[in-house]
Amino acid sequence: MPNSTVHPVHFEDFDGHQFERLVFAYLFRTDNWLSLEWYGQTGSDSGRDIWGIRERDGHPQGQKVCVQCSNQKSLTYKKVQEDLGKILNGPNGKPDAFIVVAGGSASANLRDKAKKLCEQKQIYTNEVWAGPEFEERLRAKAESLLKRFIKGKKFPDTPADLRVLAEAITPQSEDEILGLMAELFDRPAFYTPFHQESSIPAFKKAITDTIEAMNTGVCRLRDGTEIRRIPSRHAVQSAEAKKMLSQIERMLGELRARYDEGIKTGDIRPCGCNVPDCPVFFVSPRAASEMDRLREEILETFHRLHPAFDIRLGWRHWG
Repeated sequence: MPNSTVHPVHFEDFDGHQFERLVFAYLFRTDNWLSLEWYGQTGSDSGRDIWGIRERDGHPQGQKVCVQCSNQKSLTYKKVQEDLGKILNGPNGKPDAFIVVAGGSASANLRDKAKKLCEQKQIYTNEVWAGPEFEERLRAKAESLLKRFIKGKKFPDTPADLRVLAEAITPQSEDEILGLMAELFDRPAFYTPFHQESSIPAFKKAITDTIEAMNTGVCRLRDGTEIRRIPSRHAVQSAEAKKMLSQIERMLGELRARYDEGIKTGDIRPCGCNVPDCPVFFVSPRAASEMDRLREEILETFHRLHPAFDIRLGWRHWG
């Protein structure tokens, strides 16, 4: 069978408005958003900002995110500087996170300068995705959207229609399904080690929600609101993947049971501050060791199934 060659996508050769819509659909498909909307035309290339509130630990009301799209051959520091200035002076104010998605190249020097600029403005969560990096993200988690874009099929314009498209479009491969499922494990409940005094928000609910999402594809916010759907573990076709996902689901059940057992025995106990939903609790060395072991096994098993997934206990690096 002949080898298929994957050619790099030159986003700058495509329509800028379609590029914006591709970014919007990708964002919606790959994260848990309380809201995600277009706003204005503040970009120096007349592009619209994408503003959203996404679920993130450490942000009880959600993390406010601004995403700038720049479909040019080469992203310049001047553009980042000008667009960020307009955003900060705009009606939405300072975001908690600022992301620039570029269709073309972005030098290491530009990334460093952009990072320093954002940190000077006290925006400590900031990223620049160059075209090749964005393409890699799309191929890992939303290849179906990328193929639609390359084929020149128009994307809808309204946020509501883009949400419908992002949810309805069929994954092109098992890797794409696993890439979407990998997002379920990108949360402190899985990668934060237990210590004698630990702060991991809504630990049991995170495990329960992950089990539900794997089995049904339904992703929920902490308050139980259904926010999006992804393919469930039953959508994968290979026998080996089915077997490993079933194994992970059983390990998640065991992790939840061990947590409940620790609460009953006192090996895991609330800090005693009487604040509702306080994330801090005290954990015995025995319980900490056991919970860490189980989570390491879960993460390692998913990594063997999907090597692009590289979150480890105590460390995360997942785009």
